[in-house]
Amino acid sequence: MTPKEIVHKMYDNDPFSKWLGIEIEQISEGTCSLSMTIKKDMLNGFGIAHGGVTYSLADSALAFAANTHGKQSVSIDTSINHTEALKEGDKIVAVAKEESLKNKFGFYKIEIKRDDTIVALFKGTVYRTNKDWE
Repeated sequence: MTPKEIVHKMYDNDPFSKWLGIEIEQISEGTCSLSMTIKKDMLNGFGIAHGGVTYSLADSALAFAANTHGKQSVSIDTSINHTEALKEGDKIVAVAKEESLKNKFGFYKIEIKRDDTIVALFKGTVYRTNKDWE
């Protein structure tokens, strides 16, 4: 399967990413770009986007990018730093880039941006299983 076929198959079976309103912007081997718009029901008690929203977008970008090599891969370690608050109507884009790929592990950095401003930084490690995408 091609990277695009893999990501679209994953997305088609991912009701959570669809529920968030995530859109696939770009796919190539080892990288993926996703976008979404902050909705009112994503805000916390401070009137800003809940941190889990940017985390979820970045986590989906990690999953899609890591699986583009054709091996089924799952996250085993992730972290996020929030640098800017988001409000209703903000469009954000997560770009996952592969930093290093090993036989059993992959390491990724994901930048989440609103326009040209980085609003969060996410790092993820995936475990690459022996299962091929079919």
